[in-house]
Amino acid sequence: MKVYIVIPAHNEERFIAKTLDSLVSQTLLPQKIVVVNDNSNDNTETIVTSYTEKYNFITQIKTSASELHLPGSKVINAFYNGYETLDQDYDIICKFDADLIFPNNYIEKMISHFESNSRIGMVGGFCFIEKNEEWVLENLTNKDHIRGALKAYRKDCFTDIGGLKTAMGWDTIDELLAQYHQWKIKTDESLEVKHLKPTGNTYNPKAKYKQGEAFYRMRYGFWITLIASIKLALLKKRPILIKDYITGFFKAKKEKKTYLISANEGKFVRALRWKKIRKKLL
Repeated sequence: MKVYIVIPAHNEERFIAKTLDSLVSQTLLPQKIVVVNDNSNDNTETIVTSYTEKYNFITQIKTSASELHLPGSKVINAFYNGYETLDQDYDIICKFDADLIFPNNYIEKMISHFESNSRIGMVGGFCFIEKNEEWVLENLTNKDHIRGALKAYRKDCFTDIGGLKTAMGWDTIDELLAQYHQWKIKTDESLEVKHLKPTGNTYNPKAKYKQGEAFYRMRYGFWITLIASIKLALLKKRPILIKDYITGFFKAKKEKKTYLISANEGKFVRALRWKKIRKKLL
């Protein structure tokens, strides 16, 4: 299976070499890697160039997006800048972050999962962060969810879900829409990926209401939003965030923000969410 990888990178001079080293050391190499140098003003370009000169399957493009690190829109816009430079002769398209170290069998095992079942539409491992000189699970989501840092899609699944949304919540919507189109999500606990820069470290304070807005635009409704807000805030060990999330939800509702999914998709999403909530309660 042909694997194409797009890596958005903004000021990643500390990490990008480690990410690329881990990818060029894979037991099965990807066919193409595109690094999107998104308005970096450090040594990211120079570092990536050293790899493009050495490996003919790595390319770099430069964009001039906003420096504000607002969740969702910035990274997906950068992803598409890279994606649009690729041909369509791929089987798997990956959106990887520029601060990850992959185990050297990651791509091989990822492909094996896709090959094991033609209805598997997405595959991913798990992010680990360093705490007290130990690598521990970055436990922000359920184990049936693939983190936005390391998404991999079968081509037909990527097409069915309409690609990635340029909004916060894109890395949840993709999985919900995949299930709406009857694709399966596969996570592999044996694929431990080192996440060098914990999630949210560079988010702009202006984004504090964005999570609640995302819940509204995903058509969660108030009660699912409340439950999701409590869960996420507690996982982040910041209960104060519950207020921000709920405020963001009602702010988006008042402003009549456009939904990211259709009414029928929303109905499916709410039913799926309630099913999972009841399962946990029982």
